[in-house]
Amino acid sequence: MSAGAGESRWDDHWRRYAAATRANPGQALRRRAIFRLLGAGAAAPEARILDFGCGSGDLLAALAARYPLAGLAGVDGSAEGLATTARGLPEATLVQADFAAGVAPGELRGWASHAVCSEVLEHVDDPVAVLNAVAACLKPGGRLVVTVPGGPISAFDRAIGHRGHYSRDRLAAEMARAGFAVETAAAAGFPVFNLYRTLVLLRGRRLADDIAGAPGVLARAVMAPLRWLMPLSLDDSPWGWQIVGAARKPE
Repeated sequence: MSAGAGESRWDDHWRRYAAATRANPGQALRRRAIFRLLGAGAAAPEARILDFGCGSGDLLAALAARYPLAGLAGVDGSAEGLATTARGLPEATLVQADFAAGVAPGELRGWASHAVCSEVLEHVDDPVAVLNAVAACLKPGGRLVVTVPGGPISAFDRAIGHRGHYSRDRLAAEMARAGFAVETAAAAGFPVFNLYRTLVLLRGRRLADDIAGAPGVLARAVMAPLRWLMPLSLDDSPWGWQIVGAARKPE
């Protein structure tokens, strides 16, 4: 694992919220979309999948289980998150870099056949710069999958650093501005994911304390049935609050 800058806000974020992120009922919806949009090529022996903004490695672990033949790499700004990832996925290439500033690690330029950028762009001031960095890590013709939140921004979202939420059109426009050939942009999640997000809105900033460290009894009681119901959410509708997209880097 390559080293980068020292302590960062992302280290604190992953110390506080790694357990809650794993328990988040929205993960199932996002994984379903990511696996579908990566396509059959991600299962090929020659596939190389990059998670750009990998955090504490939950998505990378899911990708490793789904695509056991693929090479895996992750980029994140948090040494804390990458250390957690390395313990679970010692075979993955992990690089610490300032992804929020659009830094593309030199050792990963042109490396990936597939890249995922999940729940990252809403945290940065210049999402197109981040997408440009992802593009630099992709081979020509490589496939990109993005997930970002849609719908209203809650007090909790702002507390964890959300700059803004997305629509299908905004995500498609930003991928295009970064030079990608956009294939799809969809609004997933209606109605169950929207219900979960409504509960987040209602709880507001207090949720930051509810789920810090190990989620409390109330948080677990609310999240458990939503995880079971999440497969009932639609992949696309006019009302979905989980925005997903796929694009290709031009040949």
